[in-house]
Amino acid sequence: MNIHTQHEQFSLARPFTISRGTRTHQNVVTVSIEHNGLSATAECTPYPRYGESIESVIEQIELLNHKLSDIQLTRANLPDYLTAGAARNAVDCALWRLEHQAAFPYQVFTIRPKIITAMTISLDTPEAMAKQAKELCEVHGAKLLKVKLDHERIIERVKAVRENAPNVEIILDANEAWGELEPDTSLEGIFTQLIPYNITMIEQPVPKGMDNKLLGIKHPITLCADESCHTSTDLDSLVGCYEMINIKLDKTGGLTEALVLEAKARALGFKIMVGCMVGTSMAMEAALPIATHADIVDLDGPVLLKQDRANGLHYQAGMLHLDL
Repeated sequence: MNIHTQHEQFSLARPFTISRGTRTHQNVVTVSIEHNGLSATAECTPYPRYGESIESVIEQIELLNHKLSDIQLTRANLPDYLTAGAARNAVDCALWRLEHQAAFPYQVFTIRPKIITAMTISLDTPEAMAKQAKELCEVHGAKLLKVKLDHERIIERVKAVRENAPNVEIILDANEAWGELEPDTSLEGIFTQLIPYNITMIEQPVPKGMDNKLLGIKHPITLCADESCHTSTDLDSLVGCYEMINIKLDKTGGLTEALVLEAKARALGFKIMVGCMVGTSMAMEAALPIATHADIVDLDGPVLLKQDRANGLHYQAGMLHLDL
């Protein structure tokens, strides 16, 4: 068995802004595994928030490759050599594809032919976000909008989006930014002020490690853990703070742990969202076994790119179409 890595860069269709900053392109690492005459490729997106970079991910995978003469690598023993994160995700998903050469891994599972996926509104001025909302709904047929926010002008931005997207579901993503709200503003006050805008869910309002701030706070809107939930070992500490978790393969370290996380989360009563880092269809395909039964799907990564990979997934009218 041999593992090869490659750094690839994809331009974004427009600058993408969240509470942590703005970028104009997306860097990914592709991993190809060759074994017994077969070859399979997968993709990951290193995430600086988790201490990852292109260089660190490639280094982890190359170190693993050097060990392959002494070990027999499988999905089962992969966690012995790589911790949960982007590097392990790419290797795990490539191993899945090696096992299922005749089909991508999601085809092993029961699937829906069409999946509604969130379409993302980048953080900007209320006026610019309103324009994004109008375009996504009227031009692209969005049925579910994901609105990126920071700790400022929250209600003003949400109001602008809702006025230009009156008939679609809206979820909000604070990316941990509501740990420091504007003066004289409380979390409970924000949750209450958002009620008139018919918000379906709020994602990660407080920083990881500050989740207990949500205990006992009235929140009529469902709360979802993202940065605070990477693997199944994180779940017990989130009970009572959130009602939903966001599963991303770049956090879990691949589909194998993602399926374990999903099963344990449902047993604990959590609803399931499946999300993604910005990436190509290659990364989205690997998450489809979770997406086909998730309560909320956010796999619009390729839509944010100026150009996806050849033969990518098909997005139309706010939906991901699985033409198998």
